[in-house]
Amino acid sequence: MQDLDIQAIVETVLAELQAAEGTTVGTAQAAPEADRTAGATDPDGPQIDLDDPTLPEARQRPGIDRPINPDGLRALMAATPARIGVGRSGPRPRTAANLLFLADHGVTQDALMHAVDADLLEELGLFSVESQAADRQTYLKRPDLGRKLTEAAKAILRDRCTKNPDAQIFVGDGLSGAAIDHNLRQIMPVLQQGLNSAGLSMGTPFFVKNARVGLLNDVNGIVDAKVCAILIGERPGLARAQSMSIYLGYRPRPDSTDANRDAICNIYEGGLNPLEAGAHAVQLIQKMIRDRASGVELKLG
Repeated sequence: MQDLDIQAIVETVLAELQAAEGTTVGTAQAAPEADRTAGATDPDGPQIDLDDPTLPEARQRPGIDRPINPDGLRALMAATPARIGVGRSGPRPRTAANLLFLADHGVTQDALMHAVDADLLEELGLFSVESQAADRQTYLKRPDLGRKLTEAAKAILRDRCTKNPDAQIFVGDGLSGAAIDHNLRQIMPVLQQGLNSAGLSMGTPFFVKNARVGLLNDVNGIVDAKVCAILIGERPGLARAQSMSIYLGYRPRPDSTDANRDAICNIYEGGLNPLEAGAHAVQLIQKMIRDRASGVELKLG
């Protein structure tokens, strides 16, 4: 077929469409202003805006159409932060549930990169040192480097820390600096006062940037405490960046592992209250010193 024949057919089809629709086919036309804004002002027009999916009332709103027991479903959703009752749209999540998931995931990403408030550390009298993970990306990719102090950090601890205390408490940002900001101001005074009331000496507290739990071994190699403990931000869950933990070990050695440690987890207002967690930590430190053990040995002993 010749190009002229094809062009003639196209022109004929366009002419027929133009006559049928009363518009110029192939020419971009700007929609009238009233049509473009109808969804925003006309309740009968298309609605393109959604309520904020992160608000408490939105989180507790069931996404299941016509549940058999509506009251039971609402009570179950109110009893847990787990994502239940979200419903489906065919094989896919509903738009509101998907947007909430993405928003909560953003909270997680922010927590991973969050730097602990320097003013908070200064307020509590904590000086700062660093692990061998030089930056946050290295920290996330090389957990082993987060378990070791730099040589400069070791020198600072040798110079500034009290040696041979009953308990050495230090702080690490871990996987959520936001957890330290959220809990440290409440829990540190409880630990300090609790150890003092129990007649136990407390080492010089400090902060380690890009810290992992395994730093207990390096730190106690310098201060030689009976019990060494790190307050550290835990891996953030979706929209849950405030959770902190305390890991403790009796006389940690270079080869100590998780089996030699105990942990108090899920510390935040809404989980284990920081004040209660601090008191529990003091009791656990007393038990470790009395039994000269921690971790599996403490449980078996």
